[in-house]
Amino acid sequence: MALTGRAALLAALGSLPVGILAPSWTGMLAVNAPLSLAILCDYALAAPVRTLRFTRSGDTSVRLGDSAEVRLTVTNPSRRRLRAQLRDAWPPSSWPTGTDRSASRHTFTVPAGEQRRLSTLLRPTRRGDRRSERVTVRSLGPLGLAARQGYHKVPWTVRVLPPFTSRKHLPSRLARLRELDGRTSVLTRGEGTEFDSLRAYVPGDDTRSIDWRATARQSAVAVRTWRPERDRHILIVLDTGRTSAGRVGDIPRLDAAMDAALLLTALATRAGDRVNLLAHDRRVRARVQGRTDTGDVLARVVNALAPLEPELVETDARALSTAVLAAAPRRSLIVILTALDAAPIEEGLLPVLPQLTQRHTVLVAAVADPQIETMAQARGTVDAVYEAAAGAQAQAERRRTAEQLQHHGVTVVDATPESLAPALADAYLALKAAGRL
Repeated sequence: MALTGRAALLAALGSLPVGILAPSWTGMLAVNAPLSLAILCDYALAAPVRTLRFTRSGDTSVRLGDSAEVRLTVTNPSRRRLRAQLRDAWPPSSWPTGTDRSASRHTFTVPAGEQRRLSTLLRPTRRGDRRSERVTVRSLGPLGLAARQGYHKVPWTVRVLPPFTSRKHLPSRLARLRELDGRTSVLTRGEGTEFDSLRAYVPGDDTRSIDWRATARQSAVAVRTWRPERDRHILIVLDTGRTSAGRVGDIPRLDAAMDAALLLTALATRAGDRVNLLAHDRRVRARVQGRTDTGDVLARVVNALAPLEPELVETDARALSTAVLAAAPRRSLIVILTALDAAPIEEGLLPVLPQLTQRHTVLVAAVADPQIETMAQARGTVDAVYEAAAGAQAQAERRRTAEQLQHHGVTVVDATPESLAPALADAYLALKAAGRL
């Protein structure tokens, strides 16, 4: 049994004149006995909670920042009218701070033998799976003095996907890709390594592109045109170790790396390349095997990235290298999204790089902290000068680490969270245009 505020108010109002005019046990009993009887009758007339039936429907996935609607159907099989208050228990991160109380509670009435549908609007603030396991119902009596209370297990899960904010850069990169791929009206000469077509020679063409056999069969000189390779293998490796947990601006490094991985996946699949994904720290956290005959690679990558969280452990570079070699048995472009900190790179990644670069083309992409650039430019006070020195030292260490990677034949992309995704896409297009995939 649950008492309402109305019952407490009536008890207080009835006890007040008794306490002032005739304070005695008889007076208190005269006031509270009818109230208690009314409460018991109200409780008895309330619709039962145990017999209620609940079913869910609605969205099962939503992008971070968007809204999802989950519908709850309440069926009242009893012969009594249901006057109820309901709490749909979702995690606090299912709504912006301060709005969970109003969004998760419903007041409704269901006549006997009928049903009602309630809608809960979720607006999650974190990636991952948001689960609701139980629904708590308070069935009020006709007088509103007492209520039956109980709960039902009605499980439902909404997967919160990465927001993919970098998709705004996709049209411009696809235009560049079409230019490289020979689908524009003017083919770009000298790029790519796959034969595309023949055309007439014009002054300025590379004489090495002349097809002498085709020229012999026709009256005009014919030259070959080329296009970037298709059906190449790309393995995107996400480092989910402790360095990925560091916050750069308002988001963790891992989230910025995910956004860059999604843009690269969308671009590479449009280019006809096969994209695989591997998330690793000390063990494999997620894996996606792409296939060229399916168009749902991006959807499967988004779904695999959604529940990933950084692990506060040091990444095992040797285990990562072993997993990469197992996932990429043939020559591939290996894109490693990790931090460009000196210690993890020098002690972890550098010793295993020869195993990767011997067989594959390796690209390392890292999230740079824009605050370091701000610190390096600070002037005017003693504290600002010290901040500038610290920022300059951090920048010098990142440049030195990048040079060490480049010395091993690795392409390095170091950019802020907003610029990392387009910079990585540009690096991929440059490698494709140069025929290095």
